[in-house]
Amino acid sequence: MAPHSIMHHLLTLLTLTLLPRPTTSHKNLIIDTDLFSDVDDAGALMLAATSPTTSHLLAVNVNYPSRYSALAASAILAHYGHPSTPVGVARPLTDATFFDAWSFALGEYASKVAFHFSGGTLPWGRAEDAWDPVGLYRRVLAGAEGGVTVVSIGFLENLSGLLNSTADEHSSLSGPELIAAKVSELVIMGGEYPSGYEYNFWGSNASLAAHVVNNWKGRIVFSGYELGLDVMSGARLMAEGPPGDPIRAAYTYYTYNTSRPSWDLLTVLYAMHGLGDMFEYGNTFGYNRVATDGSNEWVDDDSVRNQHWLRLKVTKDEASAELDRRLLEGAWSVVNKTASIEQDRASSQIPDL
Repeated sequence: MAPHSIMHHLLTLLTLTLLPRPTTSHKNLIIDTDLFSDVDDAGALMLAATSPTTSHLLAVNVNYPSRYSALAASAILAHYGHPSTPVGVARPLTDATFFDAWSFALGEYASKVAFHFSGGTLPWGRAEDAWDPVGLYRRVLAGAEGGVTVVSIGFLENLSGLLNSTADEHSSLSGPELIAAKVSELVIMGGEYPSGYEYNFWGSNASLAAHVVNNWKGRIVFSGYELGLDVMSGARLMAEGPPGDPIRAAYTYYTYNTSRPSWDLLTVLYAMHGLGDMFEYGNTFGYNRVATDGSNEWVDDDSVRNQHWLRLKVTKDEASAELDRRLLEGAWSVVNKTASIEQDRASSQIPDL
C-alpha cells in the first residue's frame, strides 16, 4: 500500500471518537476461548492484545482441544506484541479442524493462522508445550497483583476444573478460595437473557457449564446470544486492513468477506472498559440458573446483587461501527509501530553533518 494511503488510514483512526469511556488503570485479564468454530474469538483476542492502556493480558486458556487452536492463539498474541503471554489448552490434544456441517458457508481459519503467522510461546508444531489450563489459572492468579477479570468466550470446562482444584505448588488455596482472593469479576459469553438455550452452555459439556455458573460465588456478568447476534463486524478490517494482519486473514478465511456477529468482541469490550457508553445492565437483582441440558433462566431474587446480564445502550449500527473501528485500529497499530521502529533505526544511521 502506498505511503499516502497508510497515512490516510492512520489519520482517520486518530480522529474517530471512542464510544466506551476508557478506564483510568489497567485491568488484569485472563481470556478463556474456544478459538475454533467461530472467528469472533480471534477478533476478541486481538481487541484485548491491542489495548495496552486499558488491559494487561496475563494469560490465554483455550477450551477446545485442537492443537491448531492453541497454536493460533499463540500466533495472534505474538503478532500483536505479546510473544511471552502463556497459553493453556484442554487435553487430550487433537488434530481437529473446523468444518461447517451446518450451513457449509464458513471456512476454517485456526490452522492457517497458526501456520502462516507462527510465533509466541507455541510456534508451529509445539502445541504440546502449552500449559495445562487449570495449572495456568492457578499460577497466574496466585502471582497476580490486584484483581483479575476472567473472560469466558467459549466452553466452561477449564473454569470447572479451576473450581474443583486443590492446593498445589502455585498456591495453598483451594480453587474457590483462590477465586475469592484474586478474581474480581467473571465475564461470560453464554446463555440468552432472560432465558434461552445457547451453544456455549450446551455445545460441549452442559453439566460443567451448570457447575460453573451455579457454584461461582463472586461477581458474574453475562453477555448473551441476543447481545451480539445483530451487531455485525469484520467487513472494514477485510476491506481496509493491512494485508499482513492475521485477524484480517482469519475473517477472510472464515467469512469469505462478509461480516459476522460480534458476541465475543462485545464481551471482551465490556471486560476491558465496563459499561461505558456502550452497555447497560438488563437487571438490578437476581441470578442466572443453568440446567444440566445447558438451558438457562434468570431467577428474580432481590437478595442477589452481584450478577448481571448486558444489553446495548447504543444502536446496533453504532456498536458495529465501534467494533469495526477498533479492529481496524488494532491491525494498523502493528504497522504503525513497525514503521516507527524502522524510521528510528534509519534516523540513527544518518551521520551528523
